[in-house]
Amino acid sequence: MGRRSRDAEGAGRGRVSRRRKPETQLVEAGRRREWTQGIVNPAVWRASTILFDSVADMAAANPPEQGTLHYGRNGTPTIWALCEALTELEPGAAMTRLYPSGSGAVAGALLAVLEAGDELLMVDTVYGPTRALCESVLKRFGVTTRYYDPLVGSGIAELIGDKTRAVFMESPGTHSFEVQDVPAICAAAKARGLVTLLDNTWATPLFFKGAAAGVDLSILACTKYIGGHADLMLGSVTATQAVADRLEKTRRVLGQTAAPDDAWLALRGLRTLDVRLRRHQENGLKVAHWLKGQPRVARLLHPAFPDCPGHEFWQRDFAGATGLFSFVLDGDDAARTRLIDGLELFGIGYSWGGYESLVVPADPVRTATKADHGGPLVRLHVGLEDPDDLIADLEAGLARL
Repeated sequence: MGRRSRDAEGAGRGRVSRRRKPETQLVEAGRRREWTQGIVNPAVWRASTILFDSVADMAAANPPEQGTLHYGRNGTPTIWALCEALTELEPGAAMTRLYPSGSGAVAGALLAVLEAGDELLMVDTVYGPTRALCESVLKRFGVTTRYYDPLVGSGIAELIGDKTRAVFMESPGTHSFEVQDVPAICAAAKARGLVTLLDNTWATPLFFKGAAAGVDLSILACTKYIGGHADLMLGSVTATQAVADRLEKTRRVLGQTAAPDDAWLALRGLRTLDVRLRRHQENGLKVAHWLKGQPRVARLLHPAFPDCPGHEFWQRDFAGATGLFSFVLDGDDAARTRLIDGLELFGIGYSWGGYESLVVPADPVRTATKADHGGPLVRLHVGLEDPDDLIADLEAGLARL
C-alpha cells in the first residue's frame, strides 16, 4: 500500500473542491480508488500480520499512520474507508477511530482525556453503561464524576472546579430525551480549557454536527443508525485536532480496534443513512402525534415536540429527528408490562437504530436530578414498517389495558 500521498482523513476522493452536501458525502466518502480498486465498495480486508518486502520497508512503516499497512490492529482499507467517511461528515474534525462497540468508544474517549485526580462533569441523563463506567473503572482510577442537570446550558460554568478536566454530554438524554444546549456548554467549557465529549448516537452527524458546535470528541454507537440493520457491534470517536493525538495514542496502547467485517457492514449502512433516517423520522412523528392524543398516554417525550425539555435547542441546532422517543403511560408498572408483552410488531429488545421497531420499559437512573415523570416510561424505536400498522398495534395494546 505504501505511504499516503495525501491526508487520509476527511478529504474524500478529492475530485470536487467545494464542500459537498451531506447526502452526497454519504455516498462518496471513503471510496478512494486505492481502497476500492475500481469496485464500488471497498473489500473486506481481514488481516493480523502485514508482510514487508524488507527491513527498510518495515522501518518506514513506523510509527504507524492511518492509511499505511503496518499491523492488523492499526487498520486496513476497510477500516480507513469508514473512518474517513465519518470524519468527512463532521466539519472541523481531524480524524475518526473505531472501537468494538459504542460503550468501547465512550471508554476509549474518556480514558484518553482523564487521569487520576481529575473531575468529570457528566450529564445526569446519560446512557446506563456510561454511568457504570464512571462509577467503576474511572472511580478506581481516581477520577471523580459529578452529575449535572441536562438543561444547565451556560450555567455549567458555575459547576467547573479546579480539578474539572472534561464535560460529557448526551443529547437527547437516554429515556427522557432532554435536549442539551450543546454550543453553550461547549463555549463555557472551552473558556476554562476543558475537553468536551458528546454521545451523538441519536442524531448521528447527519442531523447534528458535533464538531461544528464545539465538541472535541463526538461519539457514536455505530451499532445503531450507522449500521442500521441490527447485525453489527461497532463504535466510533471523531476528534478535533486538539485532542486527536491523545485519542490515537490511548486507543493504540489499549489495543482497541474494530472487526473489518463490522466496519464493512457499517459502510454499507452509511450509504443509505439519509433515506433511512428520514423514513424513521416520518414514521416516528406520525406514531408520536397519534400517541399524543391517546387518553392512556400521560405525556410524550420527543425532541421534536414543544413540551419536550430542551425542544428549543432541537429546533435551533438539529436538522431532523429520528425514530427513538418515549411516552409516559397513565397506569402502573403492571399495565406497562401488559402493554409491552401484547404488542406484535414492536420487538422487546435492547438497542435501536435498525430497520425494526422495538419497545422496552424505561426506568431512568438519576443522581443530580429528579426522574419521576408521573408514571412508567415506555421507550419506542419506530422502524421502517408502515406507520399505520404500528399505530394499529399500539392502539390494540392500549385498548387491552
